[in-house]
Amino acid sequence: MRSRSIQRPLIQSLLLLTLAGCIGSPDKPDLARLYESAKGQAEQPPLILIPGVLGSRLKREDGTEAWPGSIGKLLVSRYQDLAMPIDEDTLQPHPGSLEPGALFDKAAGREYYSRIIKLLEGPGGYRRGAAGVAPDDSAPRYYVMTYDWRQDAVQSARELDRLIRTIRSDHASPDLRVDIIGHSMGGLIARYYSRYGTADVLNNNQFDADDPGASRLRRLVLVGTPNLGSIGAIRSLINGEHLGLRRSPPEVLMTMPAIYQLFPHALDNWLYTLSGDPLQRDQFDAAIWQRFRMGPWDPAVKERLIRRYGTTAAEIRIATLREYFDKQLERARRFTWSLSLETAAESAESLVFGGDCSLTPANLVVEEVKGESVLRLWPENIQHPTAGIDYSRLMLEPGDGTVTKASLLGREELDPTAPRHKYLHFAPRNVFFFCERHEVLTGNITFQDNLLHALLRVD
Repeated sequence: MRSRSIQRPLIQSLLLLTLAGCIGSPDKPDLARLYESAKGQAEQPPLILIPGVLGSRLKREDGTEAWPGSIGKLLVSRYQDLAMPIDEDTLQPHPGSLEPGALFDKAAGREYYSRIIKLLEGPGGYRRGAAGVAPDDSAPRYYVMTYDWRQDAVQSARELDRLIRTIRSDHASPDLRVDIIGHSMGGLIARYYSRYGTADVLNNNQFDADDPGASRLRRLVLVGTPNLGSIGAIRSLINGEHLGLRRSPPEVLMTMPAIYQLFPHALDNWLYTLSGDPLQRDQFDAAIWQRFRMGPWDPAVKERLIRRYGTTAAEIRIATLREYFDKQLERARRFTWSLSLETAAESAESLVFGGDCSLTPANLVVEEVKGESVLRLWPENIQHPTAGIDYSRLMLEPGDGTVTKASLLGREELDPTAPRHKYLHFAPRNVFFFCERHEVLTGNITFQDNLLHALLRVD
């Protein structure tokens, strides 16, 4: 009898705890309820969403879509038509017949930026704004900066400036500040604009600007932004990149200035020996690419161009690509420095969001094979590993699958106790981590909850 008297209250307690857990442990936050009271309580500045690379649709002059196009194109195309024409005399890239269209919100049943649009228009209380149209009510407006993501970041920063000036005019407020959400490359564009406005500081090493953009910004939300670059950009110019289900070749991607500007920072130790020692090799030196027969020095690139254009035309194109490659490498080197050197201009309040749950490519390894130096892109590619070396730890770091946590933070080291390099100056107000892949970060519910809290607060 005594044992039963002990068991009964124990069972009742367990039932109560179970019920309490069911009531108090929701699957996700109710954002509508959390932020309903904030709507209309404070005047919110206009908000600009800047997507990353691939985040804007690209269309032709006849209105047909080059990127991403139909489901069929996503399945089978190598997207050769995305290559930017290069002037042989000036080495300037041109958009050709392509221009930005709408936001690449979703495709083939997968959502990319559509969820953040639903968030802004729902719990956020924003209405979609159109540049050049004055608001007809007091609801806060959000704008989407669709742009040609292939082009140089300076050109994109100038497009951002034009949009902000138009918004100021539409709101009849010449001193209006805006909030920005920049995903991936979009965050780098916003940071460059904050520091240098529309000035092109990549032609020399002075990094001066008379009219920085920081005075036009209030809060700068960086989502999955590679503040110290991504090794994935180097890998894409070696092996190409999957755009859809097939791989777009390096000769297409190397025409796009933005890809170079996503390279790991000039201070980054990106290359290691089999024994795990860093190799001091300059990723922005064309001689390194030539030595490893990568990029426009890759024999496979030459063969594909000959098959497509014929021998004579291919030789001319390769010569142009090599000169162009060298020029873009130097601009990219300066771009990485432009965002890390100390400046008083980047005064907008920065908040950083990103993933740290996925092993993410961070470094490459050189292996000697029959007297030839060969780059290994993945740990499993190494044929003769050195005993005691964990190549997974050496080549992969926690991140979002594309951007490592260290790059997100603008730090050389993953170790948060390690001192920051004296030439790396990046100090966000707050940093938030969650588990999500790079391309769908903005749809994550944890991100969205913290985003609305950050945007709608008045302190």
